[in-house]
Amino acid sequence: MTNGTRAGRLHGEPEPRISWLADARRAAHPPEPTLRHLLTVRHATTYRYTRPVSFGSHRLMFRPRDSHDLRLVNTGLVIEPAARIRWLHDVFGNSIAIATFDDKADRLFFENTIEVEHFGLPTGEAFPVEEHARSYPFSYATQELPDLVRTREPHYPDPDHAVEMWAKRFVHERGIADTSEMLLAMTTAIQADFRYERRYAVGVQPPTETLASRSGTCRDYALLMMEAVRRLGIAARFVSGYLYDPSLDGADEGVVGAGDTHAWLEVYLPGAGWVDFDPTNGTSGGSNLIRVAVARDPGQAVPLSGTYIGAPDDFVDMTVEVTVRAG
Repeated sequence: MTNGTRAGRLHGEPEPRISWLADARRAAHPPEPTLRHLLTVRHATTYRYTRPVSFGSHRLMFRPRDSHDLRLVNTGLVIEPAARIRWLHDVFGNSIAIATFDDKADRLFFENTIEVEHFGLPTGEAFPVEEHARSYPFSYATQELPDLVRTREPHYPDPDHAVEMWAKRFVHERGIADTSEMLLAMTTAIQADFRYERRYAVGVQPPTETLASRSGTCRDYALLMMEAVRRLGIAARFVSGYLYDPSLDGADEGVVGAGDTHAWLEVYLPGAGWVDFDPTNGTSGGSNLIRVAVARDPGQAVPLSGTYIGAPDDFVDMTVEVTVRAG
């Protein structure tokens, strides 16, 4: 037995058939203007303790789901000390690993490596929104409303209506707006007017605090915009994953938030479906975003969580290293 746990690669008529195969090939290899990247992600987290301690179960949200815009090529997982792993899907269909431990240790180490083929919409590319939803306000289809109801409801208090009033700044005085322009304006306003901060404390700031301080992490920004669009009656959900910084591979311009796990939001638009918006970088379309988990609330999409059995002062520190490179 090694000193770690390792997991390798996870696991009619002639005319209609030809047509189906052609459709399948087109779906597997989206046409331009979709951007294609082959990306490798390494995510390592280390916990250190003053003495050997016991560990409770740990919950890992590291594995992306295959989709038309994200194909998982390979994945590997190293855990030290050795752990037993079981897999499940949560209520949102995210892939979850549960790690349980027998041995004590003064160091707990997780290293997740994934290779993905990623297809994203270039920033600024128009979303294929249905005609009736191109202007705000719009309505959702009757058959979709029951499934969207909780993602349209605000989840956090706004006693002074500050978040609501901030959201309505992006709607014309007549109460209407171009839907895509309104959402892009909100996204770029957060990127331009707020100060980005790294914070490793558990949880997120209340949206009212992020708005008042004009500062926060990527998770705080995503939550603020989620609550803002929800107060306009638009469905939104939280996304956790990784951010590719092209400057690491020689591009002239970089992004904010690389080197850690990243968070953004998706907004549901009729005709376009769930569309990515990254207020940390003022972008949309997801060309540099690797989606791992989606959730109604940020607390449901924590990349790594668990417990240890010992005194509070046994804990020394935690370090996180995330790299995303092309190829």
